[in-house]
Amino acid sequence: MMAAEKLVLQRQRHLKWRALDRLELALMIICGALCFGFSLSVTADIVTRVLGSPWLWLQEVTSTLFIYAIFIGTAAATRRNDHLYLTAISESMHGTSRVIVEVLIRLVVLAVAFCLIWYGYINYLRGFGSFRLPSGTPIASLYAIIPISGALIALFTVEQLVNGLRNGFDHPEPPEDGGTVPMVEGSKEGARP
Repeated sequence: MMAAEKLVLQRQRHLKWRALDRLELALMIICGALCFGFSLSVTADIVTRVLGSPWLWLQEVTSTLFIYAIFIGTAAATRRNDHLYLTAISESMHGTSRVIVEVLIRLVVLAVAFCLIWYGYINYLRGFGSFRLPSGTPIASLYAIIPISGALIALFTVEQLVNGLRNGFDHPEPPEDGGTVPMVEGSKEGARP
């Protein structure tokens, strides 16, 4: 299995469309690059300050990378069911009650996504009136990722709702280590020749 294929989580495959796997892969790579860039810019900021010649623009780069990593990571985590999702409640249920709870949770996430789209876009437009120092870049450059993240979260939530209602939310997960299912002592399947 290639490293890129390992970035696309195979857990809860019944809730995902294969067509969006490349988008998940791209989001994971972008998020990793943003986190690496953030770490690098923080290190460079510290080194330049210690040397007595700080690069003030590094603070702008650091904050931009951090904000973009948060919102891209939130979208990726939504696809992977790692974030904005109350698994402990829903996974303890079965049948109709589980379907109701799963749908309600995703409707709440969808409402949050629409708020990110709507208010993020409003903030983006208003951001052209404020500027970052020392570069003079409009602060809208920071806000641009918010409605994009909201749209991705909405897309992934709709994906999970459609597939969950079509295929069911309650599916047993295969073992993560790829190991075999433990055998009961004395069974013929577990015996060795």
